[in-house]
Amino acid sequence: MATVLVIGASRGIGLEFVGQYREAGDRVIATARDDAGLARLRDLGAEALRVDVAEPASVSGLAWQLDGEKLDVALYVAGVFPQGSAASPPTREAFDQAMHVNLLGAMQVIPQVAPLVEAARGRFAFLSSAMAQIAGVSDSRGWVYRASKAALNMAVASAQHDYPEAILVAISPGWVQTDMGGASAPLSPERSVADMRRTLARLTPREGGTFIDHDGRPFDGW
Repeated sequence: MATVLVIGASRGIGLEFVGQYREAGDRVIATARDDAGLARLRDLGAEALRVDVAEPASVSGLAWQLDGEKLDVALYVAGVFPQGSAASPPTREAFDQAMHVNLLGAMQVIPQVAPLVEAARGRFAFLSSAMAQIAGVSDSRGWVYRASKAALNMAVASAQHDYPEAILVAISPGWVQTDMGGASAPLSPERSVADMRRTLARLTPREGGTFIDHDGRPFDGW
């Protein structure tokens, strides 16, 4: 039985990760920021922790809540998608929210969680996006989101050097039918998460610090 941590698990892809790992018989620790989210996690049999990744003070309490754990898999799923393009400047509020949730939260979590992943020689995955790939950008839609996820990819690549006994990757879930992805997306949450679980299970150390797609294919020119 593996021990799995899912950060940002109250809905969508995060909740699907919890459900699939629980169904596989794994022990799951998962975070949400409100009572409704915590209740959904407990209903699936997860150990629920209250964490708001947008609030540094909340994130700082994660270490003591996980004291003594060894994590076979850790997932940073939390994310927001501000609308807008380069046709107009982003508001400070939209920029700050994206950078706090998509990037700063992950950077604050890494020193707390990565040593626990190293202790199990496990995998630590951060949900990025194909929209963060610099090569072949087709438009400026979601440019704040793109920038935050591209910065996340760099943070993961950098952090890998400090935690060599763990495998850290940035991973795109694909275009998924969630509140963020919309109903017309080609991938169901079930398919995306199943793909990512298989990909994470077969990772090797040489893939540490890279940016990969949900099915394991590497992104070129990212």
